[in-house]
Amino acid sequence: MDQPALGAAQFADIARTAVDRVAAANKESVAAAARLFADCVAADGVIHAFGTGHSQAAALEVAGRAGGLVPTSRIALADLVLRGGEDPAILKDPLLERSPGLADRLYALATPRPQDLFVIISNSGVNNSIVDLALKVTGAGHPLVALTSLEHTRAVPALHASGKRLADLADAVLDNGAPAGDAVLPLPGSDAGGLCGISTLTSSLLVQMTVAEAVALLLAEGVEPPLYVSANLPGGHERNAVLEARYTGRLHRGGH
Repeated sequence: MDQPALGAAQFADIARTAVDRVAAANKESVAAAARLFADCVAADGVIHAFGTGHSQAAALEVAGRAGGLVPTSRIALADLVLRGGEDPAILKDPLLERSPGLADRLYALATPRPQDLFVIISNSGVNNSIVDLALKVTGAGHPLVALTSLEHTRAVPALHASGKRLADLADAVLDNGAPAGDAVLPLPGSDAGGLCGISTLTSSLLVQMTVAEAVALLLAEGVEPPLYVSANLPGGHERNAVLEARYTGRLHRGGH
């Protein structure tokens, strides 16, 4: 029996198809998320992004990158140690993200203001720290954008005591289109679940689409969007520092 084709070209083909599919499927969701981004920036708010595990990659797309919005802050489990005084040993726990009761600490360390927006990223959308923080921020009146895999979250049981998933709590849901388990290439002759995750590519796409649409809204409404330029361009660091000074004490980047 012929084995299915496997290699770089096959993954590239799947990735191109996924990017087109996710972009088309999320038009309304991106528009809703962009409206929340633009309203937050216009109200002198900060956009806080939180993800655990590999979802931190998408949080990095939101917060503090060239071409992105300046009023952005990244929440990370490492904040508990780097700014919260916890024993570093807690970060060795591979199941820390599933631990209940972290949300209050993470929320306090983020130092949010009432006009701030939260973006929470999780493929499964069911781990305790994810749902706890979503409940915390929505309970405090903050808008919430979820970035998740709807296929994955619908395929697994809810782990939180509330029975809620991340997508259940959000004002806008961006679906990265990743399959349950994330891997998109089957491994011939194996039941190990395949290889090559797709969620990083599609989640980055959705973040950048949302930023582009939010900036378009701000410009149309006469608001100058505060945007980062690369610090590796002449004058970039100095320009960015001037913009960051508007938000002194409010921008945290994963413990820094």
